[in-house]
Amino acid sequence: MNPTHFKKATRLKSCLTENAGQEFKLRIFQTSLFQSPLNPITYLLLLIDVARRKQFEKPLHGDKESLRFATPEPIARYRAQRSRCKVLADISCGIGGQTVFFAQQCEFVYAVEIDPIKIEYAKQNCAMYGLDNVKFICGDALDPKVIEQIPAVDVIFSDPFRPTEESERHVSSLEPGIPNVLAAYGEKTRNFAFEAPPQMPPERIPFDCEKEYISLDGQLNRLTLYFGGLKQYDRMAVALPAGEGLVPKYGLPQVRETDKMKLNAYEPEPSVVAAGLLPELVESMMQMAGPLMGGFELFRVDKKRLLLTSDALIKQSMIKNHYLVLKVCPFKPKEINKFLKGQNIGSVVLRAGVKPEEYWEVRNEVEKGLEGNKTVHLFVKDGTAILCEVIFND
Repeated sequence: MNPTHFKKATRLKSCLTENAGQEFKLRIFQTSLFQSPLNPITYLLLLIDVARRKQFEKPLHGDKESLRFATPEPIARYRAQRSRCKVLADISCGIGGQTVFFAQQCEFVYAVEIDPIKIEYAKQNCAMYGLDNVKFICGDALDPKVIEQIPAVDVIFSDPFRPTEESERHVSSLEPGIPNVLAAYGEKTRNFAFEAPPQMPPERIPFDCEKEYISLDGQLNRLTLYFGGLKQYDRMAVALPAGEGLVPKYGLPQVRETDKMKLNAYEPEPSVVAAGLLPELVESMMQMAGPLMGGFELFRVDKKRLLLTSDALIKQSMIKNHYLVLKVCPFKPKEINKFLKGQNIGSVVLRAGVKPEEYWEVRNEVEKGLEGNKTVHLFVKDGTAILCEVIFND
């Protein structure tokens, strides 16, 4: 049986905003439905209005650093749709990049920010979008004087401060800390959403919450932790702007590993890998391929890269790149270049652990004289090159 896709045939006006971008549906590869306690519309049937670009429709006001780290518009729209309710408090709103979309989806929003300069930017950004349903509060989100200004709400959202760089990401680095926010606002609501570093694996998150990993344009971009009635699964992987979702199905075996590359290779969306949902992805791919086409196996290129490989050729929307395996050979750049000249290849994406100072020398040697119109990704495993032609690149 093919994976179940839940679709809504008609446009649900209550889930849309007047100036919404292009429309698509979040499809979940799983067979169970969940009814959100905060929204009468079944969550898996929500129409997600997302502009298919990273930049905001209207350039945000803000300082250089804040603009750099602002939530990309497709994710901000999606997350606002998922958290849609009557009254929401965004208790670390920054310059208001996420607040704008909360205010489009909710009847009223409380926006808290400790930095007086950033909150002025947030006010300008909400005004630019014609929003007048936001109350701004400048202060520490854990200050009792701030907390008392916020009544009972449906949802609390927090995008806490975190160090720009860490050798290993931990929830203990977030400020204000998740336990502190839960304790301070526990009388206001039971429904919380926190943004966290997406590099944290599920096992490093010691809370009873949903861990939703989001890919945007093939790159791991955000991790949102949902508590209370917002929690629907233990883990979830989302791919934007495709509007695809993958959730756990317990009891599945681990994906069998192999050192032999087959006819085709598949690079999963990084959100799937981060959420630990490779078995679920492989099951959906098996359902699409059918029992006669053989299985899908895990091929580990190195510590950072992995591929699925099979003799079966399918197109799956939770796959970042689909490949036709052209050749497996020793990693000898000159010999590889000679082979590629006869394959109508024009460019090579080097996907190998090459030293930074050697990268361009190797790439130039591999691409020398190529004049075709196809693209090849070059993976290297233990001195062996795997040349993969990108297909379904539309």
